Formats: sequence, structure tokens, C-alpha cells
Amino acid sequence: MSTYEAAGVDIAAGERAVELMKSRVARSRRPECVDDASGFAGLFDVSALLKYRRPLLATSTDGVGTKVDLARRLGIYGTIGHDLVGMVVDDLAVCGAEPLFMTDYIACGKVVPERIAEIVGGIADACVLAGTALVGGETAEHPGLLEPDEFDVAGAATGVVEADELLGPDRVRPGDVVIGMASSGIHSNGYSLVRHILRESSLTLEQTVAELGRTVGEELLTPTRIYALDCLALKDAGGVRAFSHITGGGLAANLARSLPSGVDAVLRRGSWTVPPVFELLARYGQVAQPDLDKTFNLGVGMAAVVAPEAADAALALCASRGLPAWTLGEIVPGTGRAALV
Repeated sequence: MSTYEAAGVDIAAGERAVELMKSRVARSRRPECVDDASGFAGLFDVSALLKYRRPLLATSTDGVGTKVDLARRLGIYGTIGHDLVGMVVDDLAVCGAEPLFMTDYIACGKVVPERIAEIVGGIADACVLAGTALVGGETAEHPGLLEPDEFDVAGAATGVVEADELLGPDRVRPGDVVIGMASSGIHSNGYSLVRHILRESSLTLEQTVAELGRTVGEELLTPTRIYALDCLALKDAGGVRAFSHITGGGLAANLARSLPSGVDAVLRRGSWTVPPVFELLARYGQVAQPDLDKTFNLGVGMAAVVAPEAADAALALCASRGLPAWTLGEIVPGTGRAALV
């Protein structure tokens, strides 16, 4: 006799996972959230947008990539949610949008309630840090497509920004200052190269490395820093022209996306100390500097382009919020490129 459970789908396990995660998800609730008795949809009261003159909705979707493989191998699931939220909401912050609400999607080979609850709990905790509500999600069991211990996560968020406050390349001018904001480590990009280095070298996840002060695995699973509220605070303080979220492609390539065609960004390598994890990966993987530059954030997770007269105040604001930041470079006449010099 064939049943859904015999096919590999455990409905009861999914229901238990929902119960385990409820309290942590509730912490991310915003006043605009409205309950849907059926639970099929997440509801958000958009009358809150009436205070805007011309509100623009912004949306972003992303995943965590192959970093989930390291979480699986180490059996540590609480930090992956931070990575997911950071990848999604900080893309919204680039245009100056406030993240309002988020949904998540988890696909797995087998629902283990405690594991799913830990992943979603991490997402919810990170939503609190980002000031956004986790209004819904889906956990899908895919027996036969994924192994029992395999999983992947994705999410989407919606934000809002006043139309005449939209940040971006059209605001950037020669003479502006580029401010770098420190990453917490590798964040969630470049892990295919990281995993390749782990396969091809003597470096192991369990290895304790003196310059890291912990194991390689602990370093590699450091959760992504979330900048959304920091970026909104900087925007509200005035003088911000543009932001750039430093993700896949590295610092120069991502910053170039926030430049108009008539300027360049000159970024000073000596303005910050690259975290030791990147040198470690370069050494064990024999990775050349150009490949490091175009793969990793190298310690800069977000960049802001600000008016020169606002630079000191922006740095002071970052410091007051506990966010390490520094003058990374400047904007000069050019052709829309960014370069590390």
C-alpha cells in the first residue's frame, strides 16, 4: 500500500517544526503585521505607506549558496538564517529602502523538526536585527531529489523608499568620499572556491588556526553582518549618495554598479587591514590577488558614497553604532569604473 509517508514525506514532522519555530518567528513581528487565520499567506497593512508622498516598493530575493554545505557538514544550522537575511535585506538597503517584510523557503531531503526550527529561528533573529518582519515561509520535503541531510534556503523581502529619496548612481559626483564598512568575514559569497580549497589542500574544517583564534569551520560559518538599519541611519543623517553591497564579484565590481558613467572610484588598499581568513585561503589555495579581488569581499561588506562634507559625521555615526568604518577612497572623473590601488 502506497502512502505519502512511504514516499518519504513526513507531514507530522513538518507540523512539529512549525510549532518549534513559532516563538522565535513572533519576535520579528512589526506593528503592521496582520494575522491570517488560515496561515496560507502573510498579511501586511500597507496603510502604513500613506505617510509617504510617493512610495516605491523594492523587492529582493537571494539564497546562501554553497555555504549551506559547510553548515550541513558541521551540523551547525543557527547561523545560516543570518546569512540569508543579510543577503536579501542589504540589497534593499542599497537603494535606501526600509525592509518591511520577508518570506523564506527551505527545501530538504528529510524534515528534521529541530534542524528546520534552528534554521528558521536564525532567520527570525536576523529579521529582528534588520527591523523586518518574517511574515511567512515554506518548508518542502524532497525525498529522492535531496539526500536526507541535504537542504537549501532562499528568501525574498519587500521594502519601501520615498521616490525622491531613492539612492543610486545618478547622485554620485566627483569629490565624493567612499566609506568602507567592515564585513564579519567571508559573508556568503565565494564558498565554491572555499570548498575547492578544502578539497584540494590540507586545510580542514576541524583545524585550529592561530591567526583566526578558532577552528576553520567556526570562521567559515561566521554569520553575515546585517547593515540595513545602519544604512538607513546613515541615509537619514544626510549626505549619502549611494550604497554598494559587496557580494559576489568583489569590492570593485560591486561598487562600479553604483557609479554613473562619468566618474571612477579610487579605492586604497592600504586603508584597511584584510582579515586573516582571506590570507589563509590565498595561502592554502594558492589564489592570486586578482582572483581574491573578484571573489571575496576582503573585509568590506558594504560601501557608502557620501558627500565630502558629510564624511566625518558618517564615520562618527558608524562608530556610535558599533560598526567599524573608514575612508576607503574617493570619486574622481572617469568612465564608471572602480579600482583598488
